[in-house]
Amino acid sequence: MEVLSGRVLLRSADRAASRRFYRDVLGLAVSREFGPAEDPGVVFFLGAGFLEISPHGGGRESPALWLQVRDVRREHDRLAAAGVRVSHPPRLEPWGLVEMWIEDPDGLPIVLVEIPEGHPLRRDPRSFTPHPT
Repeated sequence: MEVLSGRVLLRSADRAASRRFYRDVLGLAVSREFGPAEDPGVVFFLGAGFLEISPHGGGRESPALWLQVRDVRREHDRLAAAGVRVSHPPRLEPWGLVEMWIEDPDGLPIVLVEIPEGHPLRRDPRSFTPHPT
């Protein structure tokens, strides 16, 4: 499997406390925020990876792994044929990502994510400033 990006997901019952801890106490830099402005989810830089503080719910407990792949449906076919337990088959989620949930041998949840063309995560939020010559 070609993993394009990865992160650790923490499903927090108190996102505000988790945001304060990781941002203000540990001093992790914010990569992006998502969801409602009054209680956003946050993705922090974590060295070469990321840590995401997400809403608690959906029956999935912390921690989990988030792995971005090129083609979730192709990975579904390959992993199902290899006997991997698929707990949530591929589908386009309301937030615009194609997601599939699997479990490792110990039951650790892993979400495979495909970012479709045109999704905001495909756009570089930094403004381009040409280098003066």
